[in-house]
Amino acid sequence: MPAACESVLEDIEDIVSAQDLKPHERRSVRRNVFPKVRKRSSHKDIQADDDPPSDSIIPGAQKIWIRTWGCSHNNSDGEYMAGQLAAYGYKITENSAEADLWLLNSCTVKNPAEDHFRNSIKKAQEGNKKVVLAGCVPQAQPRQDYLKGLSIIGVQQIDRVVEVVEETIKGHSVRLLGQKKDNGKRLGGARLDLPKIRKNPLIEIISINTGCLNACTYCKTKHARGDLASYPIEELVDRAKQSFQEGVCEIWLTSEDTGAYGRDIGTDLPTLLWKLVEAVPEGAMLRLGMTNPPYILEHLEEMAKILNHPRVYAFLHIPVQSASDSVLMDMKREYCVADFKQVVDFLKEKVPGITIATDIICGFPGETDEDFQETMKLVEQYRFPSLFINQFYPRPGTPAAKMHQVPAAVKKRRTKDLSQLFHSYNPYDHKVGERQRVLVTEESFDSNYYVAHNRFYEQVLVPKDPLLMGKMVEVNIYEAGKHFMKGQPESDARVYTASITRPLAKGEVSGLTEILIQQPVFRGFIARAFTLCHVNLRIRIFLDLVPVTLTEFGMGIIE
Repeated sequence: MPAACESVLEDIEDIVSAQDLKPHERRSVRRNVFPKVRKRSSHKDIQADDDPPSDSIIPGAQKIWIRTWGCSHNNSDGEYMAGQLAAYGYKITENSAEADLWLLNSCTVKNPAEDHFRNSIKKAQEGNKKVVLAGCVPQAQPRQDYLKGLSIIGVQQIDRVVEVVEETIKGHSVRLLGQKKDNGKRLGGARLDLPKIRKNPLIEIISINTGCLNACTYCKTKHARGDLASYPIEELVDRAKQSFQEGVCEIWLTSEDTGAYGRDIGTDLPTLLWKLVEAVPEGAMLRLGMTNPPYILEHLEEMAKILNHPRVYAFLHIPVQSASDSVLMDMKREYCVADFKQVVDFLKEKVPGITIATDIICGFPGETDEDFQETMKLVEQYRFPSLFINQFYPRPGTPAAKMHQVPAAVKKRRTKDLSQLFHSYNPYDHKVGERQRVLVTEESFDSNYYVAHNRFYEQVLVPKDPLLMGKMVEVNIYEAGKHFMKGQPESDARVYTASITRPLAKGEVSGLTEILIQQPVFRGFIARAFTLCHVNLRIRIFLDLVPVTLTEFGMGIIE
């Protein structure tokens, strides 16, 4: 039987009793507190404790390093957590060594990603760093041995990251893993209007729903994200509008399955997209996220119209995973190869030049050589310009992990064979000499070029001219590689500026508007910031970012 002190707090409220003061009561009580002179001890040999009690540590002054693995949905969650922490006063640092606390936002899709996550936890502990864990790994399996005693913030609880970090800094272990519900109905997650620090100030990632309707036998993400829960259309459109008002010029829609959007709230993806398109200004673009074949089949006509819209990338990510119907059945993918081909063929006909990206798993349990050859034929037939090749990894707790496994050597060989096929063709050679309109949004990994994307979300490298960043410009394609083209801006080309206003600076907090500042959660942030000022703590607060006075909050002027 474990000792009482070894028990793990499942929620932050577990450390607060019913008799404890609520936050809003503390200020009034302080007026009745009078200083009392403490008598000095007559025993000179008694030493004071070297370390103050944990509760005397002032949260909000520490440096936090955030590391995120995985999909764009996970990256969006990481941006939201960074924004809330920065708005509260914490400093977000890119230097892990100087950080007081590491916030590790994990991915559970493949074993290597979890291995990196586990190694990072070990490294943090060896460096005596405080640790908060987030993402799909701890959400799906919070009782794993290497997670014991560590604070966890669940995927639907990211709006409470400040609380978890605060208690962790004090030395407590807190776990928030619950689901957000409204009258018993599961919600998409935390509010979309929370503060955020975009990794790229020009790109907004919007999660339109969480979870999915499938039960794929290999998928661990389902254990973490759960069943489908969609955000209302109005909230998503408002978030898009706010993003453009903050200088964003490209929006990514993301989720575990964008095609299933709205089925739980009585709407659908095309309805959402038409509303969003109305909010996209000229010179900005909208990119759709991954959708599984079953949920787009019934919307093909509307989806083709949307993908032909000038402010929507003619790009769609549709994972096939295998070209063998028997393998797809074992995966419980709920479609057959013919369904996938129907979707691709229809969109290629109705949306000329469309980019179809897909995923393939090599070596799924029970996959025969004949099954794999069917997959090779599919890739040869469609010559996908973007292909994500994954060697199968059995994830603990999934049905596929209990199936008869393909030998490791066979999985590696099939992965290598498919990779060689993919690299045997160049999808962009025929585009040399074309004049294309591209949107410039980031810098290349080698820092030698700016990265832009054309109408079909194909990567185009352009010269590093600061005047091009965040702009849409016409270029002449003069070179093509396997994964990119290179373009030279035309001297007579018109340059489109999508931004309604100046983009936020890198690291600047999004969402701190006059409207948002009136919400209780943000009043709490400011109240906390001023409370910290009373103890002479130098803290970075965000009053310089919003037009607000101290007296608006009934706090008076602090000298």
